[in-house]
Amino acid sequence: MKSASLTKHIFVTGGVASSLGKGLSASSLGRLLRSRGLSVTMQKLDPYLNVDPGTMNPFQHGEVFVTNDGAETDLDIGHYERFLDTNLVGHANVTTGQVYSNVIAKERRGDYLGETVQVIPHITDEISERILAMHGPDIDVVITEIGGTVGDIESQPFLEAARQVRQRLGRDNVFFVHVSLVPYIGPSKELKTKPTQHSVMALRQIGIQPDAIVCRADRELPEGIKRKIALMCDVDEDAVVTAADAPSIYDIPKVLHREGLDAYVVRKLNLPFRDVDWSLWDDLLRRVHHPKEELTIGLVGKYIDLPDAYLSVGEALRAGGFGNEAKVNIRWIPSDECETPEGAAKNLHDLDAVCVPGGFGIRGLEGKLGALTYTRTHQIPTLGLCLGLQCMVIEYARNVLGLEKADSTEFDAETPEPVIATMEEQKAYVEGAGDLGGTMRLGLYPAELKKGSIAAEVYGEASIEERHRHRYEVNNSYRDQLEEAGLVFSGLSPDNQLVEFVELPRDVHPYYVSTQAHPELRSRPTRPHPLFVGLVKAALDRQKEQRFPIDESKLRRDVDDVELPEPAEA
Repeated sequence: MKSASLTKHIFVTGGVASSLGKGLSASSLGRLLRSRGLSVTMQKLDPYLNVDPGTMNPFQHGEVFVTNDGAETDLDIGHYERFLDTNLVGHANVTTGQVYSNVIAKERRGDYLGETVQVIPHITDEISERILAMHGPDIDVVITEIGGTVGDIESQPFLEAARQVRQRLGRDNVFFVHVSLVPYIGPSKELKTKPTQHSVMALRQIGIQPDAIVCRADRELPEGIKRKIALMCDVDEDAVVTAADAPSIYDIPKVLHREGLDAYVVRKLNLPFRDVDWSLWDDLLRRVHHPKEELTIGLVGKYIDLPDAYLSVGEALRAGGFGNEAKVNIRWIPSDECETPEGAAKNLHDLDAVCVPGGFGIRGLEGKLGALTYTRTHQIPTLGLCLGLQCMVIEYARNVLGLEKADSTEFDAETPEPVIATMEEQKAYVEGAGDLGGTMRLGLYPAELKKGSIAAEVYGEASIEERHRHRYEVNNSYRDQLEEAGLVFSGLSPDNQLVEFVELPRDVHPYYVSTQAHPELRSRPTRPHPLFVGLVKAALDRQKEQRFPIDESKLRRDVDDVELPEPAEA
């Protein structure tokens, strides 16, 4: 007997092509259900054989999103956290590599008691267990996105596991959403439904009948097209939803709600029906579409050919704009182009602010240092993240402290001035004695902020927590010298051993702040991160000063210089 009080499951699959926006569709549906008062959590099933994306090339995979508990996960987990405004944990991301590693480990231990280990049932059972592990007494709905495209060999075990979950929990407790492309053929001026029909056919061959179809298109679908898809794919007409291209990703919940997807899901899963509370999201959309100011922030990075490598940084910068009712335009700047003073000036001279994000390896380092020299000496508000902090320290040590050979042991193991050095517990991994994957300083760590610092001012509190992903740190042997030269270590670990924040005083620079952490991972569109709000505010203040310069000397004329009118004769 199936219980009506079971946690409900929604599976989101994709067809025809990759990069259709399954993650955003799933996140937007989650946002809608959450706005109806339901408790929602999300999960991503990735079909690649890597255990996690931690050692994958950013150009191939995009950013690595780190959760509070230190898991290195897919960038879609970031979308889930931002849309739901919640903190997910490591098991929200499942990979084929994790599944096979665990199954093989069980076989070696003898857990299968001599059985022949096969994809079905052993691999699919392992996947099912990880899906059902998202259950909880306080969870109403689990939304699980299945990566890849229907028809891919890699995705088949995940789709089979999802089918088995529906069989196990009952059809009233599981809902399948299929996201498919409906292309527009320009010469014939026609929208084509055949790719979607074939995609659903492939899904049916696995044993899954979708309950709703989200049609991605560059325009609204006519009712006739939607009726045809409903007929040929055997779904209700109400369950065929158009998801046309939107001006902002934050418009997607409104698009899906207008099409009735959330109401249909609530009805089919017999969930409590409440009206959507739009108050928070409407305020966000007002800030997105009706900004009072506009500014341009340069992102100086190594991987800018694939913006997804800095996805959370970009979203955090835009959210910082939302917090100031401003539109942030991001200019993607290859760090290599800023190595020379001329290159830095050419790329940075007209920016309102600059962000120097994290990265690994020596390529592009000198360009980041050149960019920081320019922003430091030209009073351009600057925020450094992870490697950005380390570059700030190296640049300051070279050009202000006078240590011309200052460097990081990551880039030069024999440097005579290692102002950035390997963390003690990381040396074995750097020297090749251990695995590189999953061994960095990962997850949420506390920091104590210096009273009166810019960091303490923008956070509004003395003790904070941020997510980390690094192996290197500021060398404590150089801290005193750097402080004497004017650099402020405005945040330290509770034991005072690790530098967490670095800045210049406000009277020296309007906003020159960096952190060893990745604050972009905790930014939300509805709750922008304080460091990014502070950066945008400093940029707007500088913009206003340049727009309306005030010569204070003209406001302080001596009274003796003022000609008083002659008194009138009596």
